[in-house]
Amino acid sequence: MRSLILLVCWLGFISIATGQTRDEIVRSDKEKVQREGFWIYNDIPTAMQQAKESGKPILVVLRCLPCHECVKLDDELVDTHPVIRPLLEKFVCVRQVSTNGLDLDLFQYDTDQSFAVFFLNADQTIYGRFGTRSHRTEWTGDVSLKGLEKALKAVLEMHQNYDAVKASLAGKTGQPLEFKSPERFPSLRNAFTDQLNYEGNVVKSCIHCHQIGDARRDYYWSSKKPIPNEILWPYPHPKSIGLILDPHSKATVRSVAPSSIAATAGLKADDQIQSLNGQPLISMADVQWVLNTVPDTGANVNVRFQRDGREMRTELKLPAGWRQLDDTSWRVGTWWLRRVALGGLVLENASEAQRAQANIPAGKMALRIKRAGQYGPHGTARRRGFREGDLIVAYDGRDDFAREADLLAYAAEKKSIGQQVKMTIRRGRDQLEIALPIQK
Repeated sequence: MRSLILLVCWLGFISIATGQTRDEIVRSDKEKVQREGFWIYNDIPTAMQQAKESGKPILVVLRCLPCHECVKLDDELVDTHPVIRPLLEKFVCVRQVSTNGLDLDLFQYDTDQSFAVFFLNADQTIYGRFGTRSHRTEWTGDVSLKGLEKALKAVLEMHQNYDAVKASLAGKTGQPLEFKSPERFPSLRNAFTDQLNYEGNVVKSCIHCHQIGDARRDYYWSSKKPIPNEILWPYPHPKSIGLILDPHSKATVRSVAPSSIAATAGLKADDQIQSLNGQPLISMADVQWVLNTVPDTGANVNVRFQRDGREMRTELKLPAGWRQLDDTSWRVGTWWLRRVALGGLVLENASEAQRAQANIPAGKMALRIKRAGQYGPHGTARRRGFREGDLIVAYDGRDDFAREADLLAYAAEKKSIGQQVKMTIRRGRDQLEIALPIQK
C-alpha cells in the first residue's frame, strides 16, 4: 500500500503545504516543476520537438491537481527511486495538469481516472498506457511502482526496436471523438478556453478529466440522441470478464473467476499475456484499452500468451451486452447520470436482512437509498420526498434492475428530458409512489 500511495504522489509531483488554497497549490506546483527543470510543464508540443531532436520516447503524465492523497508524504522518496529515476531519464517527460486544448484524437483514456500515463514515439505513435482504476479510493489491485518499472522497461525495448513493432501499435490510437479538444464540446464551450488562466482564477479555468466524459454524454443527451453504450459503460475493467491481473506485472494473470469469459477462454493463473488483438501489452491499462475498443455488440479478442515457457493462443468471446458486466458505480461519471435519472440519489443493493424485513422476494429489485443530494438538480429527489434508507422496488414500472448501474443505463437509453418517472419505494411498512423528472 505504501508504494502505491507513493506512486500516486509521484505522479502528482506535488508537495501540499498545510493551509494552501487550491489556487496556491496549482501555482506552487508549476513553480516547483519549472524550477527543478526535469519535467516539461503543460507543453506537449515542446516535448514532441525535444523527442525528435534527442531520439528519446515521450512520457506524458495527465494528472489533476491538487493531489490531496499526497498531503503527508514526501514525493522525493519516489523522485529519487534507484530504479525508476534512471529509467525516467531515458524519456522526454511531460507533466500535463489540465486537459484544456488536449488533442483527444491522440490522448484517449479513461477520463474517470485521477491520472493517466501515455508513452509515445516522436511521430505520435502510442507505445502504451499506464494507470487503471476500479474503485474510488483503492488502488492496490490496479497499479504499483513495480508495474510502472516494468512498463517503462517494456517501452524502452519497443522504442529500441521501433521499426519491427510499429505496425503492431496501430490499434493503440483510437478513432476521432466527437470533438478534437475538450473546450469544443457544447457544454464546455462557453466556460473554458484551450489555455489555463494563470492571470486570473487558474483553478476555475481548468477542464478536469471527468468533465470530458460528462461532456460526451451531455452532447448526445442534449441532442436527443441515444448515448452509445461505449460511453455509458466506458473502459471495462479486465475483472469484469473474470480476468484478475497482477498489478506488479505487465499483464500476468493472478487468477481467473470461475465460469467467466476468461475462464471459458482457458486462461489460468500465471499465464503471461503478450498481446491482445495483435497489440503488445505494457500494463493492465493496455488490456483495458483493447477491451474498450470492442463494441457492445460483441466480438472475439485474440489472445497470445505464455504458459510455462510455451507460447499459446486463445480467444476471449465477448457476447452482445458484455460491457454491462462491469461495475460503474465508483465512477465520477455516475454523478451526471444520477442527476439525470435519480434527482441526485445514490443507490446501493439492499442487504439480505433489509430485503427480508421489507418482504421483497428474491430476484426482485431492492435498491437502498444510500445518500440523497441536497443542492440544485442533485437535490431534486430529496425535495420530492425521498429519504435515505428508503428501498426502491420499481422504476418506471420495472422491478428487474439488479444494480444502480442498470437503472441508470436504462434511463439514459430510454427516457428523455422532462419526462416524469414513477418510482415505488418501501419505507418501513409503507409503500409509496413518487414521481421524478428526467433532468438535463
